[in-house]
Amino acid sequence: LFLATLTYDTLRFEYEDFPETKEPVWILGRKYSVFTEKEEILLDVTSRLWFTYRKNFPAIGGTGPTSDTGWGCMLRCGQMIFAQALVCRHLGRDWRWIKGKRQMDNYFNVLNAFIDKKDSYYSIHQIAQMGVGEGKSIGQWYGPNTVAQVLKKLATFDTWSSLAVHVAMDNTVVMEEIRRLCQSNVPCAGAAACPALESDVLYNGCPEDVGLRERLTLWKPLVLLIPLRLGLTEINEAYIETLKHCFMMPQSLGVIGGKPNSAHYFIGYVGEELIYLDPHTTQPAVEPSDSGCLPDESFHCQHPPCRMSIAELDPSIAVGFFCNTEADFNDWCQQIKKLSLVRGVLPMFELVERQPSHFSNPDVLNLTPDSSDADRLERFFDSEDEDFEILSL
Repeated sequence: LFLATLTYDTLRFEYEDFPETKEPVWILGRKYSVFTEKEEILLDVTSRLWFTYRKNFPAIGGTGPTSDTGWGCMLRCGQMIFAQALVCRHLGRDWRWIKGKRQMDNYFNVLNAFIDKKDSYYSIHQIAQMGVGEGKSIGQWYGPNTVAQVLKKLATFDTWSSLAVHVAMDNTVVMEEIRRLCQSNVPCAGAAACPALESDVLYNGCPEDVGLRERLTLWKPLVLLIPLRLGLTEINEAYIETLKHCFMMPQSLGVIGGKPNSAHYFIGYVGEELIYLDPHTTQPAVEPSDSGCLPDESFHCQHPPCRMSIAELDPSIAVGFFCNTEADFNDWCQQIKKLSLVRGVLPMFELVERQPSHFSNPDVLNLTPDSSDADRLERFFDSEDEDFEILSL
């Protein structure tokens, strides 16, 4: 193994390079060989938007924290998986970031949507404050499900991206629900009720007419987030092959999860190891310039990514997919159906055409985001609660 060493943020890190292996490396739906494509692998990884802890940003809510060190790791992972959706939406999966090269405006528009200030669509300020409605106080740790629900709510204000965000609950993806969501060309009530402030338009790069034009198209690009619990205290081995397959699909946005109370953004795997971006580095907050451009090097991980054994993954995760067109969604459904036929592979979730009748049964835990069962839902999906009570039925 090679050790790549570099000085970064006045700290010295040592990162292992990829192992010399015949096993393919999969990064968000792309297959690489370590022997012939190492540069391409590293360029693909570096091109992902990397969000870490930051310090000295404007106080959240005016009087709250000015740093998210120690509590914001899952919020940063939520930002990373969602930023990947925005990159696919506005720049394409083939887009690459090259240090020092002048990037197109859409790249800065995407990046500005995540900058640490109150009026960026998906800033830590917005996520932390929207989480209050999900029962999380500012500065409290989130689990994968909470961050998925919050991002879904924030996306309604992002008229530039005009995304349909679906969080599939109960380990079930209902195709009919998704088609209804993506084919609705009526403006979102949330977006209409909250017209963008001038500063939003400036910093989020959202020309006024683009939202209307995009909303009248027949299929809104889909961000599908599926919170899952793949075991009680550790991941059930039966799910590992299915989890790997998620990284092989061209629609893959990766996975957010990690070890208990320590979140990572997983972007691929090699052999029995997951490849991830780690938010646990504190960097100074970045100020955008008046032109909307900003120093962007600290938003790209310029060393080989971290790896960990799949078996160490906390069982509470959320898997993400992006379907730009209806054809992409149909293709994704076909891949999931094929996967369920593979012998010895346990599906992580169920794909059904319409809502099963048992969903309306009042005895079944109702897992809608506005449910009064929100606390039970958190216990279901969030790894912050590690004490499970096994009930004998």
